[in-house]
Amino acid sequence: MADRLGEYAAGIGSLAEPVRRRLYEYVASRAEPVGREEVARAIELPAHTVKFHLDRLVDEGLLEVEFRRLSGKTGPGAGRPSKLYKRSQREFAVSLPERRYDLVGHILASAFEHVASGAELDVALHEAAAREGRSLAATGSAEDQLERLGEALATQGYEPRVEGEVLVLANCPFDALAKEHTDLVCGLNRSFVQGAADGLACDRVEASLEPEAGRCCVKGRLREG
Repeated sequence: MADRLGEYAAGIGSLAEPVRRRLYEYVASRAEPVGREEVARAIELPAHTVKFHLDRLVDEGLLEVEFRRLSGKTGPGAGRPSKLYKRSQREFAVSLPERRYDLVGHILASAFEHVASGAELDVALHEAAAREGRSLAATGSAEDQLERLGEALATQGYEPRVEGEVLVLANCPFDALAKEHTDLVCGLNRSFVQGAADGLACDRVEASLEPEAGRCCVKGRLREG
């Protein structure tokens, strides 16, 4: 989370600089990639200034570069390809604490695909959440099962911490949805966490619903025996 937050913040922070924001907005508004000379004319700034800021936006992942001969000619005498800028396909989103509404959307879409094939809705929802949880199998490596599960859930914004024989999840990545659709979202949340435990071979860990103000409704507990 810390590395991703720093990376996203650096990119979004670039747009706080007024000149850079104007350049980004212009490039993003164009249907085709544009060269620095066109941008300089449109923004009415020197070409060297425009180049500096455009390249910084590329470094921050907000713009992408391609090289193409604008004349359309090829072969000897066609001239050097021009450096063109376009909006990056990468998406930036920063929320504190971290939210993962995209994850819920993915689970719901997957579930409804199975419903369309004849599965019962409730079963499809919880199976989709568990499958998504199992996909975290490669994200935890600690020997202790609670710590291993915590490593995996940390990548999804849960802010886990081990307290004795309990894995507490300090943040709910689905907070707003959970408040409005508590039974549905908390149930999917539990299935997701249990799926993650299963995928990580944490066979002694059971995900349980234990709502508590200011925390995720799910905890991971070591089974007795």
